Amino acid sequence: MSPTFFALFAGAFSLLCFYLYLKHNYWKRNGIPTVKGCVPLLGHMLPMIRKRMNFAEFIRLAYEENKDHSMVGIYKGTRPVLIVRDPNLVKTVLQSNFSNFHENGRKVVPEADPLLAKHPLFSYGEAWSTGRKRLTYAFSNVRLKILFTVVSGVCKKFEDFLNRRLKTSNKYEVDLKSLFSRFTGEIVANAGLSIEGYCFEDDVRAGSFHEIAENTFEESLGTIIAFHFPSINRLLKLSLLPKSVDGFFRKVVCENLKVRRNDSTPRNDFLQLMIDMEKTGDVIDEENVSAHAVSLYLDGTETTSITLNFIGHDLAANPEIQEKLRKEARSTIEKHGGLTFDALKDMTYMTQVISESQRLHSAVGILQKMCTEEFELQGSDGLTYRIKPGIEVVISVFGLHGDPKYWLNPNVFDPERFNDEKKQTIEKITYLPFGEGPRICVGMRMALMQIKACLAIILSNYKLELSPRTQVPLMISPHNFLSEPTGGNWVYISKL
Repeated sequence: MSPTFFALFAGAFSLLCFYLYLKHNYWKRNGIPTVKGCVPLLGHMLPMIRKRMNFAEFIRLAYEENKDHSMVGIYKGTRPVLIVRDPNLVKTVLQSNFSNFHENGRKVVPEADPLLAKHPLFSYGEAWSTGRKRLTYAFSNVRLKILFTVVSGVCKKFEDFLNRRLKTSNKYEVDLKSLFSRFTGEIVANAGLSIEGYCFEDDVRAGSFHEIAENTFEESLGTIIAFHFPSINRLLKLSLLPKSVDGFFRKVVCENLKVRRNDSTPRNDFLQLMIDMEKTGDVIDEENVSAHAVSLYLDGTETTSITLNFIGHDLAANPEIQEKLRKEARSTIEKHGGLTFDALKDMTYMTQVISESQRLHSAVGILQKMCTEEFELQGSDGLTYRIKPGIEVVISVFGLHGDPKYWLNPNVFDPERFNDEKKQTIEKITYLPFGEGPRICVGMRMALMQIKACLAIILSNYKLELSPRTQVPLMISPHNFLSEPTGGNWVYISKL
């Protein structure tokens, strides 16, 4: 090795070290505590890259280990990211100063993810505002009553499916995530697109909604880069939505439009509403309609089935609560002469059970926002930071939901926290299963209707018991960026 080459190498290495030193001292220079474990170039991302935990679990640990601070900093590579812990700061970011943080922290590359880029989670400005207004109308109370007729039909298919499984055995052992993906997938197919989802076939059918719902969003190096290293992804253009899912919905929408052009039968499904909204004269924007279908699928299938998954576990693990909820479901259905839209609204204890399960096991463990306009954040502990545009802010839903400062015995499943009296004492911003502020989940009421209908059918006719295959306590899998239990969530289902 020549002296000149060695000198150049040493100089370049010194410059790199100085660059990393400056980058990884950003939070120290700004007076904000930093989470331990930062490594050169990767920052705090090594546990996620090595599949030791998913990002939401990492943020939970950072939240819990810094209980004396209102804010704490981490690094995604060399990029500084701020975790806010103080409920007042959370309210500032999500609600009171929304205009300074109106973009979500997760980004997609439109060229790589053209359909996903139109989802309200990933769109901004006028596109986000227009899309949200349309979805708000689509999930209005009037339209939910119309859609409930379809949901009721899916409940019958669900019951038939379980009865077939119990013909040859007293108990049916099943992973709840897989089971509830069938239910939510069929609802999206029937209520959203007026087509058969084939989710309750005895064998998984190629091209069924159940097939595409399996592992749609696994955590991989590609998703880590796409979500956490946006500058790199602008070059690599990695897609989050699998090409198979993108192609599936384009094909479904295309075929559906062909049928509807030759059939004047009126339809009240979600797709027809989107078609009517996307018409310009006689021309329909097929790309936008496909994007709406993808949004409905993601919102109606993934997070809803995960929520049902955890509720099912909590009921199986707490038979006395399961029995109390069963009595309410049966008596309410009898009172209304069947499972009706109004009957679901009357199931108040069910609402408590759902709320408590969402507190204990939120489907989405973090909220990510991007600063778009400079603003001074002031914590209750005296920490002050003038945040600049482009800095990402992370809120730990897991951390807030499990903080003993806001919840007595936070690891105990207790639906009474949400009874009429006690829920008035809950600090609203510490409970965020659907987010908060202008970007709160627009499909929240549709999701709750599905969840209640599904639980009413199960509890009225069947009993849930934990299977030894379930790893208790539940641990969040590092292989999914949404909340899914390691090893699955297995139960026995039996007829009453």
